[in-house]
Amino acid sequence: MKPSFSFYADAGHGWLRVPKHLLVELGIAEKITSFSYQRGDYAYLEEDVDLSIFLAAMRQRGIEPEFREYHSEYSRIRGYESFCYESALP
Repeated sequence: MKPSFSFYADAGHGWLRVPKHLLVELGIAEKITSFSYQRGDYAYLEEDVDLSIFLAAMRQRGIEPEFREYHSEYSRIRGYESFCYESALP
């Protein structure tokens, strides 16, 4: 079964919701930029750079994720805290 992730987009940008612990397990938490966001146990990876880093790490492990897409005019994700890799560490 392929892992499934939620992709949220508004009129200007998009983000993939990923559990922070997965970023640590993949060894990429420190590569994620502050252009991504975080809330609780999840990171919201921005689509331009950070999402590509995540997909490359998954594919390197032979995992091809699936996506559920959600669209809105203006995403509340823009109001979340910027990602800081220390927050993903156990």
